[in-house]
Amino acid sequence: MERLGTFGASRYTISDLQLFRDADTPAVADGLASCPVVRLPQGDQLQDSVRARLYIVLAGALGVAAETAMGEATIDRIAPGESVGEQSVLDEAANLTTMTALEDTELLVIDPDALWNLVEQNNAVARNLLRLLSFRIRAANALLRRRQKLGEFYRQLSLNDGLTGLYNRAWLADMLPKLVARARHDGTPLSLVMIDLDHFKRFNDSHGHITGDHALGTAAEVVRAALRPSDFAVRYGGEEMMAILPNTALPAALIVAERLCQNMREAVVFPDMRFPLPHVTGSFGLASLAPGQDENALIAAADAALYRAKAAGRDRICT
Repeated sequence: MERLGTFGASRYTISDLQLFRDADTPAVADGLASCPVVRLPQGDQLQDSVRARLYIVLAGALGVAAETAMGEATIDRIAPGESVGEQSVLDEAANLTTMTALEDTELLVIDPDALWNLVEQNNAVARNLLRLLSFRIRAANALLRRRQKLGEFYRQLSLNDGLTGLYNRAWLADMLPKLVARARHDGTPLSLVMIDLDHFKRFNDSHGHITGDHALGTAAEVVRAALRPSDFAVRYGGEEMMAILPNTALPAALIVAERLCQNMREAVVFPDMRFPLPHVTGSFGLASLAPGQDENALIAAADAALYRAKAAGRDRICT
């Protein structure tokens, strides 16, 4: 970084600078006159490691490292007349932001004491500084809101199975204990249906894995369509799925399971064939939360009922 002289001896005027717009008075001119003007060659970095200073671009362009709502690195371009470092000066903290000259750049450097003197002596400078900081705060808040929305989007994405669109095991591990705790607290029933597609390996071997994925998606849609808005459908793993039924006792849960079993028999995997494939069926194990059970015991009870349904010939429901 090369010192070129002072602002008072430069060719630039106060009206070129956004921070001092409408503040072209002798007092401001005097305050800026002794502030140094420096040249930063293209590609060189500028970083305050001890004391923050305010930098105003007089010519060229300064790139300030930033981060997008996608978490990707980007560069904010500071054009002539614009400034950087105000927040660090106000915080009296070192400016650790990486600033790089995007081209040969001339900068006006204002130390904190000089800036505060200018603010105290001229209301227009104070207004411009407040306006600039308000804009920066609004921009930062907007970025934060976008990040929060994006974070929630990716969180939801991470909790859904990519093939079927149902909730996945990560969601189940997080939510089922909460649903069990809520049922205990409210004294309401909670039922769970374990579903296993019958002879799915045979189906994959006969029709191929691509068609098997399509059949799995069809079965998932059967489960999703048969549930109420308050229920939850989960892909437990492989060809196993799960329906979680809050506020549902065993008799009502049995009706849901019967509807699922019947709809699965009628599911059309190949729409162009215009008829259902009866070999795409499911076995269903049903259990309701019992006193003293936790989420693992509830799953184990439904899984044991599923095993009984498979042992009894499949395409049926057991409790």
